[in-house]
Amino acid sequence: MSGSVLPTRTFGYSSCHHGELLQGVFRDSERRLCRGLVTLPVSGPGVNAEFLPEPGTSPESLRVEPDTKTKAAEAAVLACAECARRARSAPCGGLVRLASTVPLGVGMGSSTSDVIAVVRAVAAGFGVSLPWHTIAAIAVRAEGASDPLMLEDSALLFAQREGRVLEHFGRGLPRMVVVGCLTGGGDTVDTLRLPPGGQREEDVRLFQRLRGLLRRAVAESDVELLGRVSTESARHNQRVLPKPELESLERIAGRVGAVGVQVAHSGNVAGLLFDPDSAGVRTRLRECVRALDRHGIPFSRLFRTYPVPRGGQPVWTPTSPTRSAVRA
Repeated sequence: MSGSVLPTRTFGYSSCHHGELLQGVFRDSERRLCRGLVTLPVSGPGVNAEFLPEPGTSPESLRVEPDTKTKAAEAAVLACAECARRARSAPCGGLVRLASTVPLGVGMGSSTSDVIAVVRAVAAGFGVSLPWHTIAAIAVRAEGASDPLMLEDSALLFAQREGRVLEHFGRGLPRMVVVGCLTGGGDTVDTLRLPPGGQREEDVRLFQRLRGLLRRAVAESDVELLGRVSTESARHNQRVLPKPELESLERIAGRVGAVGVQVAHSGNVAGLLFDPDSAGVRTRLRECVRALDRHGIPFSRLFRTYPVPRGGQPVWTPTSPTRSAVRA
């Protein structure tokens, strides 16, 4: 692309996630300890980025709107340098505009969504396709850790502070319907202030056992086993980010026939997991939303973890939000 004219504007997009199914300390292939997580994908909320290059300017002069998106700005500078090198073109600055529908600070990966959308927009501007591991490396440099949102539609254990995959589980997550909600009143969480979590040998053994169970749940499409793994991980995380509502969520899950609960291990979003093929699931989803409202836990969204078949009907769509519902 050397000597060519950059497009006037290019675009990038990133989805987000709904917290984690499992998070802890694991051993990699060389038996080294590292932190890892398995995220729960969610469709709908996301980030759109628009890149307007300004040839002849310095990458360090690049601006991002809104200007509060400092991590995205750092990622944009890094992406410009990397993409220019790959395209054998002169790096440049420009303007990046972000439009996000991802709730901030509740554990849905808003920062990573910003970063990935920006990197993709910049890469499109330079006419290059960045491999996922390069996007992950830029994200880790820009924000200190990264969710695996650059690896869409993959069930995997991801080392968020290193930007690398610890294990591909070989196929997608079992089909689930999730009733999302907010703990802690939906307050934002400063992830930098959270304690580091378990490093004890008994913690490592626990996470290794849960990793094996999750591997089996994915291989066998066993949503009930996945629910047990997710619930146990949520319980363990009470030592890091206590959620007073967790006990209530587990009781509700038991009453309405959910297979388990999941939480953002560094945020306040949470969910109750359902088998979409189980008997009476629509009725039980309604009961779940009502029960959340009775307990004062804000209902946020209802979503599937699998595509809706062409011509298919939604499992259930709330016709009117409860008084505590929030829009997302």
